[in-house]
Amino acid sequence: MVTSNIKTPGVYIDDVNAFPNSVVPVATAVPAFVGYTPAAEYQGKSYLNKAQKITSFAEFQAIYMKENPPPPADPSVQYHPEYYLIESEQQPDTGDYLTIAGRYYSVVADSGSIYYLYNSVRWFYENGGGDAYIVSVGTHGNSTGKPGAVGTQGVNPNVKLDELQAGLSLLKNEQAPTMYICPEATLLPVADNGTLMQSMLLQAGEMQTAICLFDIIGGKAPDPITYTQDIEVFRNNTGSKGLKFGAAYYPFVGTTLMQTDEINYTNLCGGDLLQLQALLSPESAPNPAAEQIIAKINQNDGSMTASQYHAALLSASQTYSQIISHVLQDANVLPPGGGMAGVYTVNDNEMGVWHAPANTPIVGAASLPIRLSDSQQENLNVDAITGKSVNAIRFFNGLGILVWGARTLDGNSQDWRYIAVRRTMTFIEQTCQQAIRAYALAPNDANTWGAIKSEISSFLTGVWKEGGLQGSQAADAFRVECGLGTTMTSDHLLNGFLKVTVKVAVVRPAEFIVLEFEQEMGKSG
Repeated sequence: MVTSNIKTPGVYIDDVNAFPNSVVPVATAVPAFVGYTPAAEYQGKSYLNKAQKITSFAEFQAIYMKENPPPPADPSVQYHPEYYLIESEQQPDTGDYLTIAGRYYSVVADSGSIYYLYNSVRWFYENGGGDAYIVSVGTHGNSTGKPGAVGTQGVNPNVKLDELQAGLSLLKNEQAPTMYICPEATLLPVADNGTLMQSMLLQAGEMQTAICLFDIIGGKAPDPITYTQDIEVFRNNTGSKGLKFGAAYYPFVGTTLMQTDEINYTNLCGGDLLQLQALLSPESAPNPAAEQIIAKINQNDGSMTASQYHAALLSASQTYSQIISHVLQDANVLPPGGGMAGVYTVNDNEMGVWHAPANTPIVGAASLPIRLSDSQQENLNVDAITGKSVNAIRFFNGLGILVWGARTLDGNSQDWRYIAVRRTMTFIEQTCQQAIRAYALAPNDANTWGAIKSEISSFLTGVWKEGGLQGSQAADAFRVECGLGTTMTSDHLLNGFLKVTVKVAVVRPAEFIVLEFEQEMGKSG
């Protein structure tokens, strides 16, 4: 209350703040998925090329999935990967295969029908995900009508670099996302994939709010001998800027997301039922029941739905069941980024952003296309030349599949080597930035400086108490400075600058644990 405004005799009350303003911590696990969705429309409004926040998979379903028709019709098909069975005279050296009537058949996808964002978002929420942003740059396009090469990851011609980059740039207007994920990036040609990754790192460096989660081309079906070439190509293509804002995971992960009712005969042989019949009922082992079902499908009289025909074929043909099992296994192999976003979310909620998101399982992970050993992981975790560390996802007996790495791409940096350190500093920086925004244009005097120091110190004390900063006492964990003669000069005041210096001792993960054993001579009683 300004006393000069008091003109009438009486009693006046003036409330004085006894406590400083509280600092609200920013969210630390908000992924932004950029890619292709089954649909992008809600209540007649298009959601293409818009950064849309969602808080649950139900919201994703409402906006980005096709609407289901009323029963008894089958639910709409949200994702329709197409597969071919390619016969070979000898047992294939690469890729998945099965034997039918004594012959070898490789299971090969039509690369134009493969997309990852839909299942990545499902995986994110299965792993405990919460808030997220979706940038749909397009819907699923037409397949090529032919199989890709046996044993390769494939390039989807419907996935365009310029579309993904345009979607990524939309996130420049959003401060909330803390992770950038492009699930379909590995479906680009190698050169385009490199260009996109460098764009993501540059943008993350400019925004200072997010870390990029990268998947690696070749991680779906790695060759046990030459897989290191895929790692080398990845490292060569990520450039040299913004590395502290990137983290890579390898290999892809076999999940349990898609179930038997999501794959049927329409996903096989380009829809050619004659090819399918030749597989299910060969001359050497005819199957009249399967032939009869296929004949009814061809009649298309509407008496049964596709799911009913599918169930009938599963019952009538063991070969059909085997084909569906192999196709489902391939369709469930996903880039790890979506699952890792969920792991980050649970990690932050339960233990704090300063805890490394590692030595933990991924919900829904069932298999790995390659099981890395300690010696194989050495070259992934530490690269002496570029420092670009790749975090391994590994299988351990008795423990299952675990995330076994906690490094950024800036592995040669003492400051930014670890993901937890980078994310903790981002958390502290963004929280402090929002807290002191209230003091913009406030008097640049000792009262303001003291208030700022008090607020930030109170926030950092809370972080220290929770284990986010190291030190036996708060004074050892952080230091906040603000004032004339410490962080500012008279010139700063004249030019309207208020400078705050915050120094923190961030906790680093125990990456290498060494046990020392020494023999000691036995001593008599």
